[in-house]
Amino acid sequence: MIDVIIAGGGPTGMMLASELRLHGVHVLVLDREPEPTKVVRSLGLHVRSIEVMDQRGLLERFLAHGKRYEVGGFFAGIDMPWPDRLDTAHGYVLGIPQTVTDRLLTEHATELGAEIRRGCELVGLSQDGDGVTAELADGSRLRSRWLVGCDGGRSTVRKLLGIGFPGEPTRVETLLGEMELTAAPEEVAAVVSEVRKTQKRFGAGLLGDGVYRVIVPADGVAEDRTLPPTLEEFTRQLRAFAGTDFGVHSPSWLSRFGDATRLAERYRTGRVLLAGDAAHIHPPTGGQGLNLGIQDAFNLGWKLAAAVGDWAPDGLLDSYETERRPVAAAVLDNTRAQMELLSTEPGPQAVRRLLTELMDFEDVNRYLIEKITAIGIRYDFGDGHDLLGRRLRDVRLGRGRLYELMRGGRGLLLDQTGRLSVTGWADRVDHVVDVGEELDVPAALLRPDGHVAWVGDDQRDLLAALPTWFGAAVD
Repeated sequence: MIDVIIAGGGPTGMMLASELRLHGVHVLVLDREPEPTKVVRSLGLHVRSIEVMDQRGLLERFLAHGKRYEVGGFFAGIDMPWPDRLDTAHGYVLGIPQTVTDRLLTEHATELGAEIRRGCELVGLSQDGDGVTAELADGSRLRSRWLVGCDGGRSTVRKLLGIGFPGEPTRVETLLGEMELTAAPEEVAAVVSEVRKTQKRFGAGLLGDGVYRVIVPADGVAEDRTLPPTLEEFTRQLRAFAGTDFGVHSPSWLSRFGDATRLAERYRTGRVLLAGDAAHIHPPTGGQGLNLGIQDAFNLGWKLAAAVGDWAPDGLLDSYETERRPVAAAVLDNTRAQMELLSTEPGPQAVRRLLTELMDFEDVNRYLIEKITAIGIRYDFGDGHDLLGRRLRDVRLGRGRLYELMRGGRGLLLDQTGRLSVTGWADRVDHVVDVGEELDVPAALLRPDGHVAWVGDDQRDLLAALPTWFGAAVD
């Protein structure tokens, strides 16, 4: 029997597959498309996702294919400078097309031993106390202990489970594509600059060799939103907003996206779970979607591996929903707010001007950037030290960097006292005795996702904390 079937081979599914393989879990990824998509919806990784890649030893691969930016404008396109001294060793945004992110994560999952089958569509599922039966479009059936739906906003898995997906439907639609322009680059830049003074959902960015990434508001909402727009739609809308179509031609791909905002009523039914867009959809404002899915997978992977390995303490797997669903709800709210601020109506524009003034205050600017980049997240682990529930930034130690010690996806006790012990949990938790000037606590217990589960210097307190996240001790 397969341990875990993952429906959906996008960035969420591949990140989850990799996390599971770090723990030796037998993983099968099914994707209904025969080839990876060529559509580039996401253009980069935010700080927390960059940290995730660093924690798993992938960052150098991503840096080799991306470009670092320290720019503002991520909250509703309000142009503010990048805040100083963010609580991270990676204070930048990494510009990298989603197609490249998909490829690098797929390569990583494959290197770790995940099995990937493309052109395999899941059309049915049933479950019992021992596992899940997945039915494929070709009539074949597969049996697994667990199944995770990472199959996007129109998730088949979510629908088969009957999980509600309440929220708001698309009210505003935007066209997106890559195509060639005959207009001179200086003409394009001048027109875009003028239009964007009032319409932030408009742009034409040069990718190279005469190819541009073009974005323009659609004329209403399409009846069938699964169908891509035509080049004629693009030319019509470009003329409506800019007075010119720039001579667009030879599109490599065309797409549309809306501002629908929905959140799954629950993330789990029995042995089937949801992650990424299957659990939440929202407008792309702030560039948070792909990042949110990757971080879902990073939270779920080690917990599901613990369930497969039969060492998960009570409630560990349920903590995935407890922790990640509120994060998604907060992202939905901030994207709702951003979409209002992008409106050209007088009321939203007045609020936008007021918020722009408020963002001149460093604390406000920092707060919003930490929200967008997900480094401000604190899971509710109860009362305690301020670090409790937060992810720990990469800190320098005597023997190197903290994140270099987290490659294997295990828990880690970072001990500056030299007096503590994880005897009984050594198969799940690494014990590192080292000292770093950036760490101002005697010791910290980190979960595999880098969030701080315990802070202190008392062995008895540590022994009380370890079973909560890492199960019973082994003699």
